[in-house]
Amino acid sequence: MSMVTKDMVMDQLRKCFDPEIPIVSLVDLGLIYDIRVDENNNVDVEMTLTAQGCPAHQMISQDAAKKVRQIPNVGNVNVNVVWEPAWTPERMSDNARKALGWV
Repeated sequence: MSMVTKDMVMDQLRKCFDPEIPIVSLVDLGLIYDIRVDENNNVDVEMTLTAQGCPAHQMISQDAAKKVRQIPNVGNVNVNVVWEPAWTPERMSDNARKALGWV
């Protein structure tokens, strides 16, 4: 069985979007805080959202888990949404800033 890597998980998460910002991935928005892959290819993703109380909270985290589950040989997938540290626009990538017209 081949090992799942953090890079493989990040590639899948680049296919996930906040429906209010559909031109920038969760990764480029800086919403992905941590990815852990264990020896059994179980994946834990720690992420946040741009605002607490986001009405798309469930949909976004479920989409992230669904995309990660598409990786061959992946085990269990857990997506945990956290609020600390709080997200700020400084976490966005340069690509995100350009896409949103911030630079």
